[in-house]
Order: sequence, then C-alpha cells, then structure tokens
Amino acid sequence: MTAENSTNKFKILIGVLSALLIALAVYTVFLYNDKETNIASLELQKAEIEDELEGLIANYDEVIQDNELKDKDLLAARERIEVLLDSVKDAEANVALIKRYKSEVGRLKQERKLLFQKADSLIKANQMLAVERDSANTMLNETIKVVDSVSLSNEELSETVKKAAVVNAVDLRGEGVIIRNSGRVVDTRRSSRADKVRACFTLAPNPVATAGERILYVQVINPKNNLLGQKGILEFENGILNYSKSTNVFYENEELDVCVLVDAVEDDLVEGVYRINVFDGSNQIATTTMELR
Repeated sequence: MTAENSTNKFKILIGVLSALLIALAVYTVFLYNDKETNIASLELQKAEIEDELEGLIANYDEVIQDNELKDKDLLAARERIEVLLDSVKDAEANVALIKRYKSEVGRLKQERKLLFQKADSLIKANQMLAVERDSANTMLNETIKVVDSVSLSNEELSETVKKAAVVNAVDLRGEGVIIRNSGRVVDTRRSSRADKVRACFTLAPNPVATAGERILYVQVINPKNNLLGQKGILEFENGILNYSKSTNVFYENEELDVCVLVDAVEDDLVEGVYRINVFDGSNQIATTTMELR
C-alpha cells in the first residue's frame, strides 16, 4: 500500500508539474505576443508623432513663405520642431519617451496657435502698410504731376511775363541828315549830301516792363551790307550784336520819343536801301528801311 500510494503521489506531482509547465508556456507566449503588440503600438504612435511634427513644420513653412514673414519667433519655433523631429526619428520607442514626445507635441501645437495669431496680426499690419504705401505713392505721383504742371505753368508764366516786359519801339523811321556848321540838322534824301543817318522811334508804354535806365542799340546797314557808325559789339548768352550806336534812355513805363544820330564815312553813304534795327539788349524791338538817292 505504501509503494502504491507513493506511485500515485508521484503521478499526481508529475501531472501538476506538467500543468504548470503548460500554463507557463501559454503565459510566455501571451507575454511575447503582448510585448510585440506593445512594440507595434509604440512604433505606430512614434510614426504618428513624426507625422504631426512634419505637419507642424509644413504649417510654419506655408505661413513663412506665403506671407514672406521673417519673424524670428516663427523661425525659431520651426527650428525647434525640426530638432525634435530628428530626435524622435533617432530614438527607440518606449512608453516614457512616447509620453514625453506627445506632451511636447501638445505644447508645440499651443505655441503654433499663439504664434500664428501673432503672424495674422503682423500680416494684417503689413497689408495695411502696403495699402497705405500704395495710397501714399498714388498721392505722391499725383503731387508730382501737380508740381510738374505748376512748374510748367510757372515757366510758361515766367516766359509770358518776360515777353510782356519787353519794351517795344514803334514808328521807327530813318533818314539821311546834313549837319550845318550851326549844329542845325537838315533832312536829305541824297546820299551824296548826307553826313549822318538819323533813326527816330517811340518807346511804347508798358506798365509790366521794368522802369529805369535802359541802353538801346541802333544798327544801320547800308546797301552794300556794311555796318555804319562806331561798330560796337555787344556780347550776350546766345551770341553777339554788332551795332552802330548805343543810347541811354530813362524809361518810366510811359511813351518816350528817342532819336539817334549814327556817324558815317563818305564811302558808306551810297545810293540804295538801308536797313535800320533797334535792340533792347539782345531783343530786337523794331526794324525798318529807308532809301537814299
């Protein structure tokens, strides 16, 4: 009985040990499968974190490039995300790491929200500045047009005033004259008898012209195209004027009669038509002809 009881007990022990061994094997397989499942889950979560980080980078790139923003906070945030993404890719997935990265991604999303709000304000401010700049440029262009128009008008007005300020000579007439010993001046139409040529004219009234002393120049040219008189030279900006005689007058914006005697040598007093011109500086203010027989 004792041997039989021992055998039975041994069989029971073997049965229990076999059951425990089978249970251990089953549990080991379960643990292995659970570990593999956890690893796959962690890898999946890691991939999702990488996708979220890449999405954040893309968001920042879009805002920075589309709106040409060079905001240092946006650029710094984008750089931090790139560093974190590189860290996630290089790290081996585990529960603690995934938990920390998820927390960091959440913080980065909140930071993105705040920075994008700031960027929106900056974009709107830039748009307002662009509108104001365009408006200012438009106003400036209009002002330039007005200034150019005013400048042109002023130039035209100045030229008009300048022309209006010129003193005109009227009733210009020329004649040969004989100078008597007594000083008396007698008109003559004969070239052989004439001693000089007299040019008489009237300065017309002009309230716009500058009053005061003026120098007038008389030019007498004989039929042979020779200049009579002292043959003076007046130089001015656009050329020179050869004149026969100059005379000083005091003009008070009222009508003024002027006569000038031009000297001549005998050889210059020939038959034919003479041309007489009067100048106020470089401006020709009268012209006429006369004839000596």
